[in-house]
Amino acid sequence: MDHGLLTIIMDQNTFLYTYLNNASPTGFEASGQQIWLDYIKPFVDTHFTDNYGTAVGVINPDAPYKMVIEAHADEISWFVNYIKDDGYIYVRRNGGSDHMIAPSMRVNIHTDKGIVPGVFGWPAIHVRKDGKEDTPTLDNIFIDVGARSKEEVEELGIHVGCVITFKDELTELNGKFYSGRALDNRIGGYMIAQVAKKIKESGIQLPFGLYVVNAVQEEIGLRGAEMIAHNIKPNAAIITDVCHDTTAPMYNKIASGDQTAGKGPVLTYGASVHKKLLDLIIDTAKKKDIPFQRSAASRVTGTDTDAFAYSNEGVPSALISLPLKYMHTTVETASKADIEQVINLMYEFLIGFDPSFDFRYVV
Repeated sequence: MDHGLLTIIMDQNTFLYTYLNNASPTGFEASGQQIWLDYIKPFVDTHFTDNYGTAVGVINPDAPYKMVIEAHADEISWFVNYIKDDGYIYVRRNGGSDHMIAPSMRVNIHTDKGIVPGVFGWPAIHVRKDGKEDTPTLDNIFIDVGARSKEEVEELGIHVGCVITFKDELTELNGKFYSGRALDNRIGGYMIAQVAKKIKESGIQLPFGLYVVNAVQEEIGLRGAEMIAHNIKPNAAIITDVCHDTTAPMYNKIASGDQTAGKGPVLTYGASVHKKLLDLIIDTAKKKDIPFQRSAASRVTGTDTDAFAYSNEGVPSALISLPLKYMHTTVETASKADIEQVINLMYEFLIGFDPSFDFRYVV
């Protein structure tokens, strides 16, 4: 996973493809974080990282008021869990990896010796019984690396604990959508980087410190956000993540809400979402004619919003989501227009925000 330091300043399209195509599984995000930091450095005044790899670019670092915009950098993946004597490899999840899509997928196994290619095998249709077919489960999916013994697998540098990612890259659909693995949520890292770029290019001096946070380990419980929230101790936070496009087949809008890729950012109502901050964001969207959609969260949002909101003494937090088709697959699909609107909404909110705003519900 080590691609080394980038030696040139990339344009944003090169950054998008380089960053999205790089493997950054949960707990092993370092190479992607380096790509992200190298891109964002020209647009911020300073930067830092924490012990687990969360990366932060800071604009106006001496300001007492601290505003965070945040995304998470990690992608779902697998771990080598068991190597059979005959060379087949069995796995366990690292995050919410989908066993149903695994058969016939190509994979990269990341070892100390480098990347080892493999495939998730599956029996041919000819030998499966009609009406009695086994479905993929964690117990029966397996990886073949072309080895006939456990010893041969180990000679390749593969051992229990090696992380595995699907081999797939970003592409476009109909000129209107991006499709690929890990849009959840490295597309968020791309968007917050573009916000920093727009602020730098505008020449606007923010009356507060802006902390552009690319957090690790969201997919296993918001862990990176928990750590960095206590490090920064922000006054407010805006999180961007993905949500489901529920217009795709097999979704239930009654259960999952009505969100459509291409109709703008989704703004979430919920206990961890600070209503006064959400209202400010909605006011910005209306004033700037930025289309948006609404959703409701039960108990928690399931995003880093919750980690920031309940950190320290309570941090007013809000969630701006990007509608996404086919989440946690290798063909996650998002609208180019929505991506630009999320960037615009965060940017317009930030350049209009007054840090003297009182977030208390009761005074």
